[in-house]
Amino acid sequence: MKDVAVIGGGLAGLINAIVLSRNKLDVILFEKKSYPFHRVCGEYISNEVIPFLKSLDLFPEEFGPSRVSQFQLTSVSGKEMNMPLDLGAFGLSRYAFDFFLYKKALEAGVDIRQNTRVEKIDFKDDHFELESTGKEKHNCRIAVGSFGKRSKLDKYLERNFIQKRSPYVGIKYHARTDHPADLIALHNFEGGYCGISHVENEVSNICYLTERDKVKKFGNIETFQAEVLFKNPKLKSIFENADFLFEKPLVINEISFETKGPVEDHILMCGDAAGMIAPLCGNGMAMAIHAAKICSETILEFHSADMEDRHLMERAYAKKWQKLFSRRLSTGRNVQKLFGNKLISNVAVNTVRRVPPLAKAVMKQTHGEYF
Repeated sequence: MKDVAVIGGGLAGLINAIVLSRNKLDVILFEKKSYPFHRVCGEYISNEVIPFLKSLDLFPEEFGPSRVSQFQLTSVSGKEMNMPLDLGAFGLSRYAFDFFLYKKALEAGVDIRQNTRVEKIDFKDDHFELESTGKEKHNCRIAVGSFGKRSKLDKYLERNFIQKRSPYVGIKYHARTDHPADLIALHNFEGGYCGISHVENEVSNICYLTERDKVKKFGNIETFQAEVLFKNPKLKSIFENADFLFEKPLVINEISFETKGPVEDHILMCGDAAGMIAPLCGNGMAMAIHAAKICSETILEFHSADMEDRHLMERAYAKKWQKLFSRRLSTGRNVQKLFGNKLISNVAVNTVRRVPPLAKAVMKQTHGEYF
Protein backbone atom coordinates (compact mmCIF):
# COMPACT_ATOMS: atom_id res chain seq x y z
CA MET A 1 0.00 0.00 0.00
CA LYS A 2 1.29 3.45 -0.95
CA ASP A 3 1.38 6.24 1.60
CA VAL A 4 -0.07 8.79 -0.85
CA ALA A 5 -1.69 8.69 -4.28
CA VAL A 6 -1.67 11.98 -6.18
CA ILE A 7 -4.25 12.06 -8.97
CA GLY A 8 -3.22 14.58 -11.61
CA GLY A 9 0.24 15.81 -12.53
CA GLY A 10 -0.13 19.56 -12.85
CA LEU A 11 1.59 22.11 -10.61
CA ALA A 12 -0.33 21.18 -7.45
CA GLY A 13 0.04 17.45 -7.98
CA LEU A 14 3.74 17.50 -8.83
CA ILE A 15 4.72 19.81 -5.97
CA ASN A 16 2.73 17.73 -3.48
CA ALA A 17 4.44 14.59 -4.76
CA ILE A 18 7.93 16.13 -4.62
CA VAL A 19 7.58 17.47 -1.08
CA LEU A 20 6.06 14.25 0.27
CA SER A 21 8.55 11.96 -1.45
CA ARG A 22 11.50 14.04 -0.26
CA ASN A 23 10.13 13.49 3.25
CA LYS A 24 10.31 9.71 2.82
CA LEU A 25 6.67 8.99 2.01
CA ASP A 26 5.94 6.38 -0.67
CA VAL A 27 4.11 8.39 -3.37
CA ILE A 28 2.44 7.37 -6.61
CA LEU A 29 1.30 10.02 -9.10
CA PHE A 30 -1.12 9.47 -11.98
CA GLU A 31 -1.12 11.70 -15.07
CA LYS A 32 -3.47 10.99 -17.97
CA LYS A 33 -1.06 12.49 -20.54
CA SER A 34 2.66 12.14 -21.25
CA TYR A 35 5.17 14.91 -20.40
CA PRO A 36 5.91 17.39 -21.85
CA PHE A 37 2.60 18.76 -23.11
CA HIS A 38 0.75 22.05 -23.38
CA ARG A 39 -2.25 23.04 -21.23
CA VAL A 40 -4.88 25.74 -21.68
CA CYS A 41 -3.59 28.23 -19.12
CA GLY A 42 -2.67 31.90 -18.85
CA GLU A 43 0.86 30.92 -17.79
CA TYR A 44 1.24 33.93 -15.49
CA ILE A 45 2.56 33.25 -11.97
CA SER A 46 2.44 35.82 -9.17
CA ASN A 47 5.82 36.45 -7.52
CA GLU A 48 4.29 35.42 -4.19
CA VAL A 49 5.45 31.85 -4.91
CA ILE A 50 9.15 32.60 -5.50
CA PRO A 51 10.48 32.24 -1.91
CA PHE A 52 8.72 28.88 -1.50
CA LEU A 53 9.92 27.53 -4.86
CA LYS A 54 13.49 28.68 -4.25
CA SER A 55 13.53 27.10 -0.79
CA LEU A 56 12.89 23.73 -2.48
CA ASP A 57 15.14 24.33 -5.51
CA LEU A 58 12.00 24.34 -7.67
CA PHE A 59 12.22 27.80 -9.21
CA PRO A 60 12.76 27.26 -12.98
CA GLU A 61 15.41 29.95 -13.50
CA GLU A 62 17.08 27.91 -16.24
CA PHE A 63 14.21 28.65 -18.66
CA GLY A 64 14.56 32.41 -18.38
CA PRO A 65 10.95 33.14 -17.40
CA SER A 66 9.68 36.58 -18.34
CA ARG A 67 9.42 39.23 -15.61
CA VAL A 68 6.06 40.98 -15.50
CA SER A 69 5.71 44.33 -13.74
CA GLN A 70 3.00 46.24 -15.65
CA PHE A 71 -0.74 45.69 -16.20
CA GLN A 72 -2.97 46.96 -19.00
CA LEU A 73 -6.77 46.72 -19.20
CA THR A 74 -8.82 47.58 -22.28
CA SER A 75 -12.57 47.81 -22.78
CA VAL A 76 -14.47 46.25 -25.70
CA SER A 77 -14.01 49.49 -27.65
CA GLY A 78 -10.26 49.60 -26.93
CA LYS A 79 -10.24 52.25 -24.19
CA GLU A 80 -7.27 51.44 -21.95
CA MET A 81 -5.94 51.76 -18.41
CA ASN A 82 -2.34 51.07 -17.35
CA MET A 83 -0.86 50.51 -13.90
CA PRO A 84 2.15 48.87 -12.25
CA LEU A 85 1.84 45.44 -10.65
CA ASP A 86 2.87 45.92 -7.03
CA LEU A 87 3.81 42.30 -6.43
CA GLY A 88 4.86 41.48 -9.96
CA ALA A 89 4.90 38.11 -11.67
CA PHE A 90 6.81 35.85 -14.00
CA GLY A 91 5.67 34.03 -17.13
CA LEU A 92 6.52 30.45 -18.01
CA SER A 93 4.76 27.92 -20.22
CA ARG A 94 3.16 24.89 -18.61
CA TYR A 95 5.01 22.84 -21.24
CA ALA A 96 8.31 23.89 -19.65
CA PHE A 97 7.26 24.26 -16.00
CA ASP A 98 5.38 20.98 -15.66
CA PHE A 99 8.16 19.06 -17.42
CA PHE A 100 10.74 20.68 -15.12
CA LEU A 101 8.75 19.61 -12.05
CA TYR A 102 8.17 16.14 -13.51
CA LYS A 103 11.93 15.60 -13.69
CA LYS A 104 12.31 16.90 -10.12
CA ALA A 105 9.62 14.42 -9.02
CA LEU A 106 11.49 11.55 -10.66
CA GLU A 107 14.67 12.62 -8.86
CA ALA A 108 12.72 12.60 -5.59
CA GLY A 109 11.65 9.00 -6.16
CA VAL A 110 7.99 9.53 -7.04
CA ASP A 111 6.38 6.57 -8.82
CA ILE A 112 4.90 8.40 -11.84
CA ARG A 113 2.34 6.66 -14.05
CA GLN A 114 1.99 8.63 -17.29
CA ASN A 115 -0.80 8.04 -19.80
CA THR A 116 -2.81 6.66 -16.90
CA ARG A 117 -6.23 7.88 -15.83
CA VAL A 118 -7.77 7.06 -12.44
CA GLU A 119 -11.28 5.86 -13.27
CA LYS A 120 -12.57 5.07 -9.78
CA ILE A 121 -11.66 5.92 -6.21
CA ASP A 122 -13.39 4.65 -3.06
CA PHE A 123 -12.64 5.11 0.63
CA LYS A 124 -12.92 1.84 2.58
CA ASP A 125 -11.56 0.70 5.92
CA ASP A 126 -9.48 3.87 6.44
CA HIS A 127 -7.73 3.68 3.07
CA PHE A 128 -8.44 4.33 -0.61
CA GLU A 129 -8.97 1.80 -3.35
CA LEU A 130 -8.23 3.14 -6.84
CA GLU A 131 -8.81 1.69 -10.28
CA SER A 132 -6.75 3.11 -13.12
CA THR A 133 -6.49 2.59 -16.87
CA GLY A 134 -6.68 -1.11 -17.75
CA LYS A 135 -8.56 -1.85 -14.50
CA GLU A 136 -5.29 -1.84 -12.55
CA LYS A 137 -5.88 -1.74 -8.79
CA HIS A 138 -4.01 0.46 -6.29
CA ASN A 139 -4.31 1.09 -2.56
CA CYS A 140 -3.13 4.11 -0.62
CA ARG A 141 -3.52 5.63 2.80
CA ILE A 142 -4.02 9.26 1.65
CA ALA A 143 -5.34 10.62 -1.66
CA VAL A 144 -4.69 14.05 -3.18
CA GLY A 145 -7.06 15.16 -5.94
CA SER A 146 -5.26 17.50 -8.33
CA PHE A 147 -7.07 16.52 -11.51
CA GLY A 148 -7.82 20.00 -12.79
CA LYS A 149 -10.89 22.01 -13.70
CA ARG A 150 -13.20 19.21 -14.74
CA SER A 151 -12.65 15.46 -14.77
CA LYS A 152 -14.47 12.17 -15.25
CA LEU A 153 -13.50 11.48 -11.66
CA ASP A 154 -15.61 14.48 -10.60
CA LYS A 155 -18.58 12.66 -12.13
CA TYR A 156 -17.69 9.42 -10.39
CA LEU A 157 -17.53 11.26 -7.06
CA GLU A 158 -20.85 13.01 -7.87
CA ARG A 159 -19.45 16.41 -6.91
CA ASN A 160 -22.08 19.14 -6.81
CA PHE A 161 -20.48 21.49 -9.34
CA ILE A 162 -20.31 18.79 -12.03
CA GLN A 163 -24.09 18.49 -12.08
CA LYS A 164 -24.30 21.92 -13.76
CA ARG A 165 -23.30 22.44 -17.37
CA SER A 166 -20.92 25.36 -17.80
CA PRO A 167 -21.08 27.53 -20.94
CA TYR A 168 -17.45 28.67 -20.87
CA VAL A 169 -14.69 27.64 -23.23
CA GLY A 170 -10.98 28.54 -22.99
CA ILE A 171 -8.83 29.00 -26.11
CA LYS A 172 -5.05 29.39 -26.09
CA TYR A 173 -2.25 30.21 -28.54
CA HIS A 174 1.49 30.70 -28.38
CA ALA A 175 2.79 33.33 -30.77
CA ARG A 176 5.64 35.69 -31.48
CA THR A 177 4.42 39.27 -31.16
CA ASP A 178 5.70 42.75 -30.41
CA HIS A 179 3.95 42.62 -27.02
CA PRO A 180 6.19 44.15 -24.29
CA ALA A 181 7.93 41.47 -22.21
CA ASP A 182 7.14 43.16 -18.88
CA LEU A 183 3.40 43.62 -19.53
CA ILE A 184 0.34 41.49 -18.87
CA ALA A 185 -2.69 42.82 -20.74
CA LEU A 186 -6.36 41.96 -20.39
CA HIS A 187 -8.46 42.87 -23.42
CA ASN A 188 -12.26 42.79 -23.33
CA PHE A 189 -14.43 41.74 -26.24
CA GLU A 190 -18.19 41.24 -26.40
CA GLY A 191 -18.88 38.11 -24.34
CA GLY A 192 -15.39 37.50 -23.00
CA TYR A 193 -11.85 38.65 -22.37
CA CYS A 194 -8.38 37.79 -23.62
CA GLY A 195 -5.10 37.85 -21.71
CA ILE A 196 -1.67 38.22 -23.26
CA SER A 197 1.74 38.04 -21.61
CA HIS A 198 5.18 36.64 -22.30
CA VAL A 199 6.47 33.22 -21.32
CA GLU A 200 10.00 31.98 -22.04
CA ASN A 201 11.96 32.40 -25.31
CA GLU A 202 10.26 35.71 -26.22
CA VAL A 203 6.99 33.89 -26.88
CA SER A 204 3.59 35.37 -25.98
CA ASN A 205 0.74 33.43 -24.44
CA ILE A 206 -2.62 34.52 -25.86
CA CYS A 207 -5.51 32.96 -23.98
CA TYR A 208 -9.17 33.94 -23.93
CA LEU A 209 -12.41 32.91 -22.28
CA THR A 210 -15.84 33.11 -23.89
CA GLU A 211 -19.07 31.15 -24.17
CA ARG A 212 -19.08 28.05 -26.34
CA ASP A 213 -22.40 28.92 -28.03
CA LYS A 214 -21.04 32.30 -29.14
CA VAL A 215 -18.23 30.53 -31.01
CA LYS A 216 -20.64 27.98 -32.51
CA LYS A 217 -22.80 30.81 -33.82
CA PHE A 218 -19.99 31.79 -36.21
CA GLY A 219 -19.14 28.25 -37.26
CA ASN A 220 -15.47 28.24 -36.31
CA ILE A 221 -12.91 29.93 -34.07
CA GLU A 222 -11.28 31.99 -36.82
CA THR A 223 -14.54 33.60 -37.94
CA PHE A 224 -15.57 34.22 -34.33
CA GLN A 225 -12.29 36.02 -33.69
CA ALA A 226 -12.60 38.16 -36.82
CA GLU A 227 -16.21 39.10 -36.11
CA VAL A 228 -16.06 39.51 -32.32
CA LEU A 229 -12.54 39.85 -30.89
CA PHE A 230 -11.39 42.20 -33.63
CA LYS A 231 -13.95 44.82 -32.61
CA ASN A 232 -11.43 45.63 -29.90
CA PRO A 233 -8.70 47.36 -31.94
CA LYS A 234 -6.00 46.14 -29.56
CA LEU A 235 -6.96 42.51 -30.16
CA LYS A 236 -7.29 43.06 -33.90
CA SER A 237 -3.75 44.41 -34.05
CA ILE A 238 -2.35 41.58 -31.91
CA PHE A 239 -3.94 38.78 -33.93
CA GLU A 240 -3.24 40.27 -37.33
CA ASN A 241 0.46 40.82 -36.57
CA ALA A 242 1.21 37.65 -34.56
CA ASP A 243 3.26 34.72 -35.81
CA PHE A 244 1.27 31.81 -34.37
CA LEU A 245 3.32 28.79 -33.29
CA PHE A 246 0.62 26.14 -32.82
CA GLU A 247 -0.90 24.40 -35.83
CA LYS A 248 -4.27 25.06 -34.21
CA PRO A 249 -5.35 26.58 -30.89
CA LEU A 250 -5.74 24.55 -27.72
CA VAL A 251 -9.33 24.42 -26.48
CA ILE A 252 -10.90 23.37 -23.18
CA ASN A 253 -14.67 23.15 -22.70
CA GLU A 254 -17.00 23.63 -19.75
CA ILE A 255 -14.73 25.69 -17.50
CA SER A 256 -16.63 26.02 -14.23
CA PHE A 257 -16.34 28.71 -11.56
CA GLU A 258 -18.86 27.02 -9.28
CA THR A 259 -17.91 26.59 -5.62
CA LYS A 260 -16.10 23.32 -4.91
CA GLY A 261 -14.81 21.77 -1.71
CA PRO A 262 -11.18 21.38 -0.53
CA VAL A 263 -12.03 17.97 0.96
CA GLU A 264 -14.51 15.56 -0.63
CA ASP A 265 -14.98 11.88 0.20
CA HIS A 266 -11.83 12.17 2.35
CA ILE A 267 -9.77 13.23 -0.70
CA LEU A 268 -7.67 16.39 -0.21
CA MET A 269 -8.46 18.52 -3.26
CA CYS A 270 -5.75 20.80 -4.60
CA GLY A 271 -5.41 23.38 -7.38
CA ASP A 272 -8.38 23.79 -9.74
CA ALA A 273 -9.93 20.60 -8.35
CA ALA A 274 -10.55 22.54 -5.12
CA GLY A 275 -11.68 25.79 -6.73
CA MET A 276 -10.87 27.87 -9.78
CA ILE A 277 -10.23 31.60 -9.75
CA ALA A 278 -11.54 33.60 -12.69
CA PRO A 279 -8.79 33.64 -15.37
CA LEU A 280 -8.92 37.45 -15.60
CA CYS A 281 -7.39 37.49 -12.09
CA GLY A 282 -4.40 35.64 -13.53
CA ASN A 283 -3.45 33.84 -10.36
CA GLY A 284 -4.51 30.21 -10.65
CA MET A 285 -0.96 28.89 -10.95
CA ALA A 286 0.20 30.67 -7.79
CA MET A 287 -2.84 29.39 -5.91
CA ALA A 288 -2.13 25.83 -7.04
CA ILE A 289 1.45 26.09 -5.78
CA HIS A 290 0.38 27.57 -2.43
CA ALA A 291 -2.33 24.92 -2.04
CA ALA A 292 0.29 22.22 -2.63
CA LYS A 293 2.39 23.72 0.14
CA ILE A 294 -0.36 23.63 2.76
CA CYS A 295 -1.64 20.25 1.57
CA SER A 296 1.75 18.53 1.76
CA GLU A 297 2.51 20.16 5.13
CA THR A 298 -0.80 18.93 6.55
CA ILE A 299 -0.20 15.40 5.27
CA LEU A 300 3.28 15.35 6.83
CA GLU A 301 1.84 16.45 10.19
CA PHE A 302 -0.69 13.63 10.02
CA HIS A 303 1.89 11.08 8.88
CA SER A 304 4.23 11.97 11.75
CA ALA A 305 1.32 11.38 14.17
CA ASP A 306 1.16 15.05 15.21
CA MET A 307 -2.55 14.81 14.36
CA GLU A 308 -4.74 12.30 16.16
CA ASP A 309 -6.83 11.09 13.25
CA ARG A 310 -7.77 11.55 9.59
CA HIS A 311 -10.73 13.81 10.37
CA LEU A 312 -8.42 16.23 12.15
CA MET A 313 -6.14 16.30 9.10
CA GLU A 314 -9.08 16.98 6.79
CA ARG A 315 -10.46 19.76 8.99
CA ALA A 316 -7.02 21.36 9.32
CA TYR A 317 -6.47 21.39 5.56
CA ALA A 318 -9.96 22.70 4.80
CA LYS A 319 -9.54 25.49 7.35
CA LYS A 320 -6.18 26.57 5.91
CA TRP A 321 -7.52 26.41 2.36
CA GLN A 322 -10.61 28.48 3.14
CA LYS A 323 -8.55 31.10 4.97
CA LEU A 324 -6.14 31.51 2.07
CA PHE A 325 -8.38 31.21 -0.97
CA SER A 326 -12.12 31.50 -0.38
CA ARG A 327 -12.13 35.31 -0.44
CA ARG A 328 -9.90 35.45 -3.50
CA LEU A 329 -12.20 33.09 -5.39
CA SER A 330 -15.27 35.07 -4.37
CA THR A 331 -13.68 38.37 -5.41
CA GLY A 332 -12.68 36.84 -8.73
CA ARG A 333 -16.23 35.71 -9.45
CA ASN A 334 -17.56 39.18 -8.66
CA VAL A 335 -14.92 41.02 -10.71
CA GLN A 336 -15.63 38.77 -13.68
CA LYS A 337 -19.15 40.22 -13.91
CA LEU A 338 -17.61 43.56 -14.96
CA PHE A 339 -16.08 42.15 -18.13
CA GLY A 340 -17.21 40.99 -21.55
CA ASN A 341 -19.86 43.71 -21.99
CA LYS A 342 -19.25 46.88 -24.02
CA LEU A 343 -21.00 49.31 -21.68
CA ILE A 344 -19.89 47.73 -18.41
CA SER A 345 -16.28 47.26 -19.52
CA ASN A 346 -16.08 50.93 -20.54
CA VAL A 347 -17.46 51.97 -17.17
CA ALA A 348 -15.00 49.64 -15.38
CA VAL A 349 -12.00 51.01 -17.29
CA ASN A 350 -13.09 54.62 -16.76
CA THR A 351 -13.65 54.03 -13.06
CA VAL A 352 -10.26 52.50 -12.35
CA ARG A 353 -8.55 55.18 -14.46
CA ARG A 354 -10.13 57.88 -12.31
CA VAL A 355 -9.70 56.03 -9.01
CA PRO A 356 -6.33 54.19 -9.17
CA PRO A 357 -6.52 53.05 -5.51
CA LEU A 358 -9.65 51.06 -6.42
CA ALA A 359 -7.75 49.10 -9.06
CA LYS A 360 -4.94 48.41 -6.59
CA ALA A 361 -7.42 47.25 -3.96
CA VAL A 362 -9.06 44.79 -6.38
CA MET A 363 -5.66 43.53 -7.52
CA LYS A 364 -4.64 42.95 -3.92
CA GLN A 365 -7.80 40.95 -3.23
CA THR A 366 -7.03 38.53 -6.06
CA HIS A 367 -3.34 38.12 -5.23
CA GLY A 368 -1.71 36.72 -2.14
CA GLU A 369 1.45 37.58 -0.24
CA TYR A 370 4.94 36.10 -0.36
CA PHE A 371 5.15 32.72 1.33
